[in-house]
Amino acid sequence: MSTIVGVIGGGQLARMMIPAAVNLGLDLRVLAEADGMSAALAAVSVGDYRDLDTVLAFADTVDVITFDHEHVPQAVLRELVARGVSVHPGPDALLYAQDKLLMRERLTELGLPVPDWARVQDADELAAFLADHGGRAVVKTARGGYDGKGVRVVQHAHEADDWFLALAEDGNAGALLVEELVDFRRELAQVVARRPSGEIAIWPVVETVQLDGVCAEVIAPAPKSAGRLSDVAADIAERVAEGIGVTGVLAVELFETTDGRLLVNELAMRPHNSGHWSIDGAVTSQFEQHLRAVLDLPLGGTGLREPWSVMVNVLGGPAEGSMADRYPAAFAEQPLVKVHNYGKDPRPGRKIGHVTASGADLDSVTYQARATAAFFQD
Repeated sequence: MSTIVGVIGGGQLARMMIPAAVNLGLDLRVLAEADGMSAALAAVSVGDYRDLDTVLAFADTVDVITFDHEHVPQAVLRELVARGVSVHPGPDALLYAQDKLLMRERLTELGLPVPDWARVQDADELAAFLADHGGRAVVKTARGGYDGKGVRVVQHAHEADDWFLALAEDGNAGALLVEELVDFRRELAQVVARRPSGEIAIWPVVETVQLDGVCAEVIAPAPKSAGRLSDVAADIAERVAEGIGVTGVLAVELFETTDGRLLVNELAMRPHNSGHWSIDGAVTSQFEQHLRAVLDLPLGGTGLREPWSVMVNVLGGPAEGSMADRYPAAFAEQPLVKVHNYGKDPRPGRKIGHVTASGADLDSVTYQARATAAFFQD
């Protein structure tokens, strides 16, 4: 009888765990938020991940619980653990992916490099931070933001009044996170995996290219990263993983500043967009590695299959039809590029798939990946 892995969340990350589970002979089951989601192939339940009874009923059918996203409430997670369910990553780690203020506090306690930051509860506190940081800063909601949502660059304290008002109306004594506006050269991501027994595997650090707050491209490895930069990025991610007790895949998003420092921007405790290239470009994909990690199996190699891999997201998709309608032209023009379709309906700005090209020449694989993605976008 095979081990049963339960994934809460029916998005594309759960979908991309399915082939890895099949290859490992695992039974993967998904609790999806709605019918017809990306991971519908493995969805055995549809329900609200915030509802304790729904999640407990799902947990009774699996051997271990993991996640497509970090939004399951702490109360639900802790009840699962109290009942003896194997949950990876656990609530004590996920807490820092769910709340950006707690994340900043913990990273600061661990002595890890982060942007200058503060907790602000009203416009006066925000004004004071702005005055100390050149009149511009980044304001973030502590919870719920992703892909550029819940993030604003502000120059005046009252530009966040609606967020302060929302906190007050909720009767929430919470606060916003404000950070210095970092002068960075580029954005990087370091993806690692850690199993409960402590083994850690680290992929090469990658460069990410953002478009309107959404990851558009990933280059693996990050150009000109060999040596010190690669070592520092790996050390930071390893210290994060051990310091907060992550099990499974962890992505540490980084700023490389204009003066050569690395600062931690965000954390994701699950497979991450910056690691999708590994499906085709690494010895072990982040999805297989995540399954190995949550089952406490020895981790796989993370070396590159080719000197370079470039992943480009398909954002929005074709104005008419689906990605599959464009396959004949795309495959004929770019036979060396791998296409991953998330099974989503096209919609402006939506991630509906990605493509990955790998090879010995960075310029060539970048062109191949971009050209292929272009077939699926109008």
